Amino acid sequence: MLGQAAAQRQQVARVEGIAGWTEMLRDTLAAAAGIEQTIIATADTAPEAVRPQVRALAVRISAGQRLPDALRHLADELDDATADLVIASLILASERQGRRLGPVLDALAATARAHVEMRQRIDAGRARVRTTVRVVVITTVSFAGGLVLLNPEFLSPYDTWRGQLVLMLIGTVFAGAFTWLGRMARLEQPARILAGPGLSVDPTRLKGGEARKAVT
Repeated sequence: MLGQAAAQRQQVARVEGIAGWTEMLRDTLAAAAGIEQTIIATADTAPEAVRPQVRALAVRISAGQRLPDALRHLADELDDATADLVIASLILASERQGRRLGPVLDALAATARAHVEMRQRIDAGRARVRTTVRVVVITTVSFAGGLVLLNPEFLSPYDTWRGQLVLMLIGTVFAGAFTWLGRMARLEQPARILAGPGLSVDPTRLKGGEARKAVT
């Protein structure tokens, strides 16, 4: 609960990195390069947030792994719904020889940028909630720790089995309250389209049909 802000910033940075990499793919494809060559060419210059995963993808492609399989591995590594849209478009284009991948990547890059802006606005609105969570958690833990260290006699009734039962009930209530506060401060992630065994791609599930255009 105390580290949610850092996790949210990391997620936003990853989506922004996906948007930047998508734009790089679009621009490199405009030079009539193939998908494999485009990925390899952008591996060393990809945004820092996704560079390790893109480099690993380029290594797998250079080692002879099939592009769809390598891309599904990348989707599993990134674990992001926005990345799934881009990767699904690449998979469909590689399997069905899509000729309009450039415009599709352009639209997906714009979508990723819009997701970044939306998450930043939501994150700013949740900042007050996260501050409240930190204050409540730190105050509660500090108070309990202070009683144990400074006034253990006050807690002596809890040494009996009845006291332990009451303490367990109190702990359950606090755990439930902390969980509830954590959920209030957490930004829910959209469902992925490449999740699950096999990471199969269903063109009918792609948002707005953008990626379907890559196969027409």
